[in-house]
Amino acid sequence: MAISLTDTAAERVQAFLANRGAGEGLRLGVRTTGCSGMAYVLEFADTVEPEDHVFESKGVRIIVDPKSMVYMDGTELDYGKEGLNEGFKFNNPNVKDTCGCGESFTV
Repeated sequence: MAISLTDTAAERVQAFLANRGAGEGLRLGVRTTGCSGMAYVLEFADTVEPEDHVFESKGVRIIVDPKSMVYMDGTELDYGKEGLNEGFKFNNPNVKDTCGCGESFTV
């Protein structure tokens, strides 16, 4: 069981955390929504709960709740720019299908 970051994603998260000045790391998760069923949640974590899974990747702590871990195991978080758009991209080997808009997925 692991979650990892690319070099580009790690640099971006470290910059965000430094600007923020506080926090335990990056919290990743999933929630039920969208036309395919699930969408990713990405936020800063100020606390780590006892049941959370905690990973270290390229100097960044990644925190995942147990319910989300089932869907995210093996995921690599990347960061990139495509034209005028930029943002984080989840490379999740568990995804079976995504919706047309790319905002939600199924496993």
